[in-house]
Amino acid sequence: MSPGGGPALRALAVDDVAPALEELRRLLLESPEVSEVATARDALTALKLIQAGPFDVVFLDVSMPAMDGMELASLLSRMTEPPVVVFVTAFEEHAASAFGIGAVDYLLKPVGPERLAAALDRVRRFTAPADRSATPAARAVDALAAVPVELGGRTRFVRRSDVRFVEAQGDYVRLHTGSGGHLVRIPISRLEEHWRHAGFVRVHRSFLLAVPAVRELRSDVSGGLLAHTDVGDVPVSRRHARELRELLLEAATRGDFDPRARS
Repeated sequence: MSPGGGPALRALAVDDVAPALEELRRLLLESPEVSEVATARDALTALKLIQAGPFDVVFLDVSMPAMDGMELASLLSRMTEPPVVVFVTAFEEHAASAFGIGAVDYLLKPVGPERLAAALDRVRRFTAPADRSATPAARAVDALAAVPVELGGRTRFVRRSDVRFVEAQGDYVRLHTGSGGHLVRIPISRLEEHWRHAGFVRVHRSFLLAVPAVRELRSDVSGGLLAHTDVGDVPVSRRHARELRELLLEAATRGDFDPRARS
């Protein structure tokens, strides 16, 4: 039994570098949240271990021979009850992709005890009995409550609750917030899938809109519909106009509008 009251976690650590793998195993075994730690030096061995017996969480390196960590995580996401995935890597640039496929945390090497404890606390929330009844997609929504943004060699996190709308720009999206725009390498279709239950709706092939952030609906010079927010106007295609109006009415009835969106 862990200090949090639930059963201790069964963990699998995967890394092709032996010293790094042993250090991660040691840190996990020293945590009161973890009861058992298995290890694997490559993704294929890890997959066989996961198929043989259930694990609550997999701590997964990104760069590995044959099959890398991203490919393994993608395979695990297709399981009926996949283990929670935490990436442990020396590279920052994969953060957006990691969260995009449902990882609950992304640790940069070397991992310290305090950062690992925070990750295990996050894992605990995702493996709690109440969350186990949720679908993998629903758990992934929570994993993307904050999106990592790479800037000048640093990673910062933009909270979903701060985003008014999302604009597709090729293979990237720009998250429009009150503090400015933030470019992230993630498909808008993936954000649409994960953010749908958080009040975001596709209103145009290139735009995803937070319904509570809408101040009013306007017409542009050509008669098209615009959704006005405090950080800009969002075009609404004809095929999405009726759905948006209905969602706005429902949000108004429930009192769900963002206070920042009110004039």
